[in-house]
Amino acid sequence: MVELLYAPEHRHGGAGRLTPKERERAFGVVNTPAWVVEFMVGLAEPGRERSRILEPACADAPFLQAFARRYGVHHDLIGVEIGNEALRYAHHALPTAILIEADFLLWDTAERFDIVLGNPPYGIIGDSSHYPIHVLKERKQLYRARSRTWRGKYNIYGAFIERAVNLLKPDGKLVFIVPASWLVLDDFVLLRQFLAQMGGLKVFYLGRVFPKRNVSAVVLVLERGKRGLDLYDGTDRRAVCKADYHGEPIRFEAPEWIEMEQRGVPLGEVFHIHFAARSTQIRRHPDVRREPEAGLVPVLTGRNLKAGWIDYDTCYSGYWMPRERASELRPFYAIPHLVVAHTKGTRVVAAVDERCHPWREEFHLVPKVDGVDIGQVCDYLNSERVQRYVACLYCDFVPHLTATMLERVPLTPNLIDQRAWRYATRTSHTSAT
Repeated sequence: MVELLYAPEHRHGGAGRLTPKERERAFGVVNTPAWVVEFMVGLAEPGRERSRILEPACADAPFLQAFARRYGVHHDLIGVEIGNEALRYAHHALPTAILIEADFLLWDTAERFDIVLGNPPYGIIGDSSHYPIHVLKERKQLYRARSRTWRGKYNIYGAFIERAVNLLKPDGKLVFIVPASWLVLDDFVLLRQFLAQMGGLKVFYLGRVFPKRNVSAVVLVLERGKRGLDLYDGTDRRAVCKADYHGEPIRFEAPEWIEMEQRGVPLGEVFHIHFAARSTQIRRHPDVRREPEAGLVPVLTGRNLKAGWIDYDTCYSGYWMPRERASELRPFYAIPHLVVAHTKGTRVVAAVDERCHPWREEFHLVPKVDGVDIGQVCDYLNSERVQRYVACLYCDFVPHLTATMLERVPLTPNLIDQRAWRYATRTSHTSAT
């Protein structure tokens, strides 16, 4: 017999008025391919004769159904879902389950589980004009207050991971499929540290397994009471093994690339890395126009940036302004400097802006020390070796290059004046202390 428990205080009043597609977007729903479900259920093999299994944001409970088929219906199967419509389907498919209508992130329970298994929602909570998960905007502060890993914009799947881990028994296991972005993004540094403290990790990089979704996914397995990190390329090839893991970014750290980093100088120690002026700042400038006029130049974007050169003529941003006023947006616009793409995927695309134009996007690099030939550095950053370095370490974990990735790119020593760099480094360390 199905036991359906209602939690009206957590019910979202407008959910019933959404179409199925609107609901998927509004609640960050991403359906899991059947083979991935089976793979994950295999990783969730119970260690007890009768285990308590939880599927958060369960919808029609595909993971509980697969678990019951493989391991039997005698286990205690519990599903939690924010809306009751999806639970109606789970009623018929899994008559032995306990199905609870509640917001998982606000669900209060004293129970602890042997296994937490599933596919949590993905997305950033915010205004409907910018973020898909806007129907939960009023609950964002409640979510944040209950989380110790929330940082920056965050993504709701990170909060689900934290909450799920906290509901595990001391020897319990978490098996989630989530975007790969938590492996490297700074917003997830607290989550990575939390996971490292709470148990041993196995991460299976699956890539883009969701049809028509531009997201790379990993299966995360956390086992309470254990330590370390194993990173797999696919379902069975272990590529990285760390007996001790403390929450640092997770990468495919092959010996070739670690040696390259050890022999080189991190780009972040040689260059200040800035980001371009925001659109709101550009729009507020009194001399910015929406139509070209004599004496104005285009405000450049990532579409103007190519490997080794810049298209100064085409206006993709829709904004023009006097070039001599560009420094009022960002001071470094006034000097020739390196521009590196933020919006061209996980690869390094660099060019020297010799004409000192205003920009709306991309990273802007200004040397910290004298004796740096930015033209040579530009050629090096566009080189095949640097592209392989970035591609092999980070695959397509995220759809863009991040500042942290860029900071760690190792420059070969011949590209900088070693005496000037050592002096600058020593001076900065002295100032910091």
